[in-house]
Amino acid sequence: MSYAVIQTGGKQYKVRSGEILKIEKLPNSKPDTKIEFKEILAYGDEKVIEIGAPTVEGAKVEANLIKNSKNRTILIFKKRRRQNSRRKNGHRQQYSMIKISKIFSKDGKVFSETEKVSKTSKKEVTEKKTSK
Repeated sequence: MSYAVIQTGGKQYKVRSGEILKIEKLPNSKPDTKIEFKEILAYGDEKVIEIGAPTVEGAKVEANLIKNSKNRTILIFKKRRRQNSRRKNGHRQQYSMIKISKIFSKDGKVFSETEKVSKTSKKEVTEKKTSK
């Protein structure tokens, strides 16, 4: 199973092709667009691993943006004892949900790609199950 370690939003993520992630909100991004991550710290599989210093030049990861949204509300409650002082505040962090589609190696070749499942093959599978 091939993977890559990308850096975005000040955080590092170990990603595989076909995986869905919640990352920090990407600026100026609209749903159903293609995104490229060029800060690749490492990539590899069970046999081979390529580690950058600090990044691997030429390697990139392509992803599709599914949606931009907000997380659940986190309540912040501050209380100073014996002073009748209380503050209640809430925060909803914005995030982008992405699906990793391809991982490219440093020479530009496709290292890993998601398998595309066609609708006809799904129909054939369901027809076979019902016919038995």
